[in-house]
Amino acid sequence: MKKNNPLLVTAFLCGFLFLIGCTEDYTPKPKGYNRIDLPEAKYVQLQERHPYTFEHSVYAKILKDSSRIAEPHWIDIYYPRFKANIQLTYKNFNQDPKMFNDLVEDARKLTSRHQIKAYAIEESQIKTPTGITASVFELEGEVPSQFQFYLTDSSRHFFRGALYFRTATSNDSLAPVIEYLKKDAVHLLNTLHWTQQVK
Repeated sequence: MKKNNPLLVTAFLCGFLFLIGCTEDYTPKPKGYNRIDLPEAKYVQLQERHPYTFEHSVYAKILKDSSRIAEPHWIDIYYPRFKANIQLTYKNFNQDPKMFNDLVEDARKLTSRHQIKAYAIEESQIKTPTGITASVFELEGEVPSQFQFYLTDSSRHFFRGALYFRTATSNDSLAPVIEYLKKDAVHLLNTLHWTQQVK
């Protein structure tokens, strides 16, 4: 009868003891995100002439809205670094209550279009330092627009904005940038003033 090699038996026992000694539960590491270095927020006054003015990020470019339905005071605040923009539209409704109600309804419809992909839409109101109340909508989920708002003086001016990203990157990965740009949008709202109507 063949004798077992003592070295082989010892190696087998050590391996067996090692395997049964590893009884701790495995805990997966939390999901990680790419590091995104965000610049310190700095703002400058809007230089273009419109029926409104506000402060916007120094890292953004002001572009004229290029859509075929664009009106003279529709602009985009474009962030080249993040491939994102805040689309802004403006309408003077000249104390027409029906037109005012239509504008509010349209703003809400544009937000609700994202309900298919959004798992939450949170509405809140912000009272700006100039006494204007802004309605703000924060959308969660894989939606193309994560932050929308409108504000009005209820007699003449109606101003709407929506944040959009021109990238296929998931919103989870963009979370720090979304929060950064939301703060810029709130700063815009808090510094917004109506000006004389510009033709």
